[in-house]
Formats: sequence, structure tokens, C-alpha cells
Amino acid sequence: MAQAMTQDEMKKAAAEAALEYVESGMIVGIGTGSTANHFIDLLAGIKGKIDGTVASSIASEERLKSHGIPVMDLNNAGQLSIYVDGADESDKHLNLIKGGGGALTREKIVAGASDKFICIADESKLVDVMGKFPLPVEVIPMARSFIAREIVKMGGNPVLREGFTTDNGNIIIDIHGLEIMQPVKMEADFNQLPGVVTIGLFAQRPADVLILGTPNGAKVV
Repeated sequence: MAQAMTQDEMKKAAAEAALEYVESGMIVGIGTGSTANHFIDLLAGIKGKIDGTVASSIASEERLKSHGIPVMDLNNAGQLSIYVDGADESDKHLNLIKGGGGALTREKIVAGASDKFICIADESKLVDVMGKFPLPVEVIPMARSFIAREIVKMGGNPVLREGFTTDNGNIIIDIHGLEIMQPVKMEADFNQLPGVVTIGLFAQRPADVLILGTPNGAKVV
């Protein structure tokens, strides 16, 4: 009898399926986190095919370089063909919560600079209503208390991510207790608040393709 696939194997299956979108001569945007790490490790096998990568975090940049995969600055790379990254939650409209690893701002920048955003995840990340996973917000440190008060007004429970600083030198407040019914509106509302750098809602620019690892292999949503 076949062994049940672990969550990690499902992530790897999704990452493997994303390799099919990589064409020769591309500069590939790369996300951050455990699923993105699988993609980086698999990309090493075809690194001669691509012109380079743009990483959304220092951690991903170091992992890419350890495989001998060239990493470029986004300002020099220009518009990217594809961006491949994981997610903490997704709904069926391919709106995402990202930022569990704290790289949400750079992830959103690289996704915005890419023609196609391919999200890879295991099937547990697909939910009917997002919000069970705490929604991260990257905040300029002096705005911490102000933003926390605004979050409470919006019905959320703000929790400072203790001992964590982003690659940009900011802090993260995780919002607990949300049911995100209008992700595009919520993203817009938070973007208006002075002191918010980025919110981990990817709704104004959702994923274009969602590849879910399942016990029967990868399936494209």
C-alpha cells in the first residue's frame, strides 16, 4: 500500500509542477518560505536554462546563491516573466494571505513586477474564508501603537511579532480573529493608514495560478 504523502511532500509536488512554467532565458522571481525553498532546490537542476533570479528575501537569496543560481537586483532585472511563491492561506479566487515568514513587502514588490504570479502550496492552505491564519502587517516602528488601535477598530486583535525585524528594518503586527470577507477592500483600507508599509493580503494583485500539492500529486486551481 502506498504511504500517505506528508505535508512537506505535497509542498514539493506543487513546487515541481511550477517548474513547467519556467522557460529558457527567463529571469524568475522567487518567494520565501518552506514551499519556495523546495522550488529553489528543484530550480538548481535547470539553472543553466534561466538568465537569473530575483529573490524576495535575504534568506532566499542566500539559498539561491548556495546552489550557484545567479541572483539579480530587481531594479536591474526589469519586468519579470514569472514569480513563484508559497502562501499561508488562499481562497478560491486566488486571494492570498502571505507573510508568515515576514517577507511580505519584498514579496509584494516582486509579485507586482511580474507578468504571472504562480502560487505553490499544499492543499491545507485553500480555505473558504481567509483569516484563521493571522494576517501580517509590516509597520514603521513609530506607528506601532497607532496601527494597533486602528486594527482594533476594524475588529481585529493585534499581536506584535516579538523579537522580529523585517529585512527592511521594520516590525510586524499579526492580526488575529479576522474573517476576511472583502479582501480587496481590506487591503485598500490598510494601505491608506500612515505607517503601514505592506499588509500581507494579496488581493489587489492575487495569484494568477494556484498549484496545490495533494496526496494524489499537484493540481492546478
